Amino acid sequence: MTIPEQRNRLADLRATDEVYLGAGVETASERLIEVYGKLGLDWVWVDLEHKNGSPLDAPDLERLVRSAQCGGTELVVRLPNGEPSTIRKVLDTGVRNVVVPRVETAGEVERAVRAARFEYDGEPGDRGLSQGRASGYGAAFGGDRPYHEVEDENVQVGVLVENRTAVENVEEIAAVPELGFVFPGPGDLGVSMGRTHEYDDPEVRALVERVRETCVEHGVPLLGFQNSNFAGPEEVREATDRGYRLVSLGDEFTFVAEAVEERIGWVDESGGP
Repeated sequence: MTIPEQRNRLADLRATDEVYLGAGVETASERLIEVYGKLGLDWVWVDLEHKNGSPLDAPDLERLVRSAQCGGTELVVRLPNGEPSTIRKVLDTGVRNVVVPRVETAGEVERAVRAARFEYDGEPGDRGLSQGRASGYGAAFGGDRPYHEVEDENVQVGVLVENRTAVENVEEIAAVPELGFVFPGPGDLGVSMGRTHEYDDPEVRALVERVRETCVEHGVPLLGFQNSNFAGPEEVREATDRGYRLVSLGDEFTFVAEAVEERIGWVDESGGP
């Protein structure tokens, strides 16, 4: 039995200058993930650090992956930690883009990326074979190409840089082989500095800019969220010129709030109740 290869549309992040648009599904809704894909978004952010289910719940994650495939989009999954066992478990469900939070050193990043690879930097990786969904439940072991080669070509591991220690080590972090992308998180960076929600604080912005400059220098793509890394359409366009290649346009809470406020405005303008 041959399992058709499914290319991760984000796999060539470091090889092209293309910008990939995404949005968050804060409720991890299968239906909304599919709708986002049908609307043309390249990727969908699912947060398993601060909300939603467990990264160890394989059947639940498999349902989300199927929804993304039905919609023609990719999942980008924020993990609760960088433990190799967590990374392996999530990737075996068919997720191909994971984000490791709260990294501080290049060693932590390398450990995470190695856990996602069967071969890493010319040496054996730490991924491990599985008869899970990623391998077609074992059927892809005998495919046209070994599934471990296909996985290594498609899986992307990103990291969140969100405290001072990580920023101080960003030069070494950005140089880690096969690192997929970096998300300079101004929100948690501000929290770590005692400046919660102060996205425009000069020091917070300076540290984010240091991360951005370093990643651009090393050719590492950046992920950014509207309303945290940048605000409106002009800022989004400017951000793409400054190295942000994965650009989130918001989430369903933002979209619903904006739509409801707009419609309430219609009624107020018409002199309705």
